[in-house]
Amino acid sequence: MALVLFLAAVIWVAGGRMGWPRQARTNALGLLYVLVLALTILLPDGSGLRRALGGGFAEWLVLGGAAALILLYRAGLARVRERVRPENRPAEVAPGAFAGGELDRYARHVVLRELGGTGQRRLKEARVLVVGAGGLGSPALLYLAAAGVGRIGVIDDDSVEATNLQRQVIHTDQRIGMPKVFSAEAAMRALNPFVDVRPYHRRLTEEIAGDLVAEYDLVLDGCDDLDTRYVLNAACVAARVPLVSGALSQWEGQLTTYAPFDGTPCYACVFPDKPAPGLAPSCAEAGVLGPLPGIMGAMMAAEAVREITGAGRGMRGRMAIHDALWGEHREIRLSRRAGCPVCGSD
Repeated sequence: MALVLFLAAVIWVAGGRMGWPRQARTNALGLLYVLVLALTILLPDGSGLRRALGGGFAEWLVLGGAAALILLYRAGLARVRERVRPENRPAEVAPGAFAGGELDRYARHVVLRELGGTGQRRLKEARVLVVGAGGLGSPALLYLAAAGVGRIGVIDDDSVEATNLQRQVIHTDQRIGMPKVFSAEAAMRALNPFVDVRPYHRRLTEEIAGDLVAEYDLVLDGCDDLDTRYVLNAACVAARVPLVSGALSQWEGQLTTYAPFDGTPCYACVFPDKPAPGLAPSCAEAGVLGPLPGIMGAMMAAEAVREITGAGRGMRGRMAIHDALWGEHREIRLSRRAGCPVCGSD
């Protein structure tokens, strides 16, 4: 074995003096090791060359394994050291501050007179919760991420199915079976790595709604469950958080913002009672035009930008109704309902 170790030292030292790169000398030692292993297998036990090599196949295999572990440890240690060096650490950005190069992607916002740098900073500092990562949530989440909203929470307990892909554009065929919130998170991070995405893979229940809503400045309701809508509305009223609400039905979509603390109605004012069974069929039962959630979800995102930045005129106290079958768009006024059990004392 001493002979082989001597040859290895000669290769390493002589190669270094001749200008061989480190990788080339390492490869040469690897070839020497493979040759020694082969000779220990092929040569008979009484061979003089085998005795000169010293040790059997098992001993050389153990020696090679130990050397490999040492090399892996050194490589891992080197990588850790590189990462902890100050010049190699990711730049730390204060909450609400723009990272280097981030502001360039919002240039078309900044030049808008109604937004400008002040409005973009408000978007960066905003915290928006989207309930539902389905038809309405998909485009809303994408546009919120692209717009640079600083923190985006998304809550949904469902997983991606093939039937979703006709309209839920944030998901892909490759992510069928994945929880929708994680699929949406992947899409948003790919679109804008500067956004803080908070996925919640669970159903929004009365037990968690109050605490969750209180962590955000604005909530977008894109769910398709009436019970969840009433729970969410009550939580938003209690936390005094504006609620941008969208709804779909086959060819028609609705959009409004509920803010009873501002004198406008809440969801329970407009819809005090649940419809009778069969009067409000789901998308699976009645069908829905694929682009319609895109239209309404984009309108929800635009409303969110208005709410956050104060630009233009929002949808508080008004409901927009879009008829995609006939290409019509109309608006109705909304008023608070006296004696509403949810917001009557607000």
